[in-house]
Amino acid sequence: MATRTLSLADTTIGKKAVMAVSGAILLGFVLVHMAGNLLVFSGPEALNSYADGLRKLGPLLWIARAVLLGAVLAHIWAAIALVKANDAARPIKYQVVQPVATTYAARTMRYGGFILLFFILYHIAHLTFGVTVPGGHAAAPPAGMPGALAGTDVYYNVVASFQVPWIVGVYVLAQLALCLHLYHGGWSFLQTLGFNHPRYNALRKKFAAAFATVILVGNLSMPLAIMAGVIKLPS
Repeated sequence: MATRTLSLADTTIGKKAVMAVSGAILLGFVLVHMAGNLLVFSGPEALNSYADGLRKLGPLLWIARAVLLGAVLAHIWAAIALVKANDAARPIKYQVVQPVATTYAARTMRYGGFILLFFILYHIAHLTFGVTVPGGHAAAPPAGMPGALAGTDVYYNVVASFQVPWIVGVYVLAQLALCLHLYHGGWSFLQTLGFNHPRYNALRKKFAAAFATVILVGNLSMPLAIMAGVIKLPS
């Protein structure tokens, strides 16, 4: 009887490696995405110029999108495969009381991932297609202003949307889920990539906590500032 040669992706180590590498790509995207969005504090010209610059990347932008999509799909595949492998290895749950932090982390990574997937789909529908932007996508900025040729006023879309309480609520809940996911995934992916030593373990968790906190504070600062009236639509 012929036996099939296992590929790296067939093994638990391989799946964890796929999870770690795809997660690292997504961590980088989350950081860059937040940095770009924070330009909303600098006013419409700064944010629309940034958005206009991304559009002008042309093929490079589509390559970046393809890499991100591949990372998301790989991350989802690896997560599902690891959960199935874990469940198959333990068909009957051990009668052992696990630390609260451990069980909570597991629930966060498993269910938090689905929350984030649905949020990503909503986020694309919201600010890419303008599904829940009040009044739909705004008209283009005045001629000569960034974004005029693209026909979309990104600054208006962001500010007008985050003046709606339920939209802010969706984003706040999603960012809390993202924070927990980044923390648990952050130190875990570093462990998978080889940073697993008593000398580094405490540092790994500090890095993950700091990274997750920076993303949470940065992403929440925008909708909360708009709700508070610190950031306003041009009069």
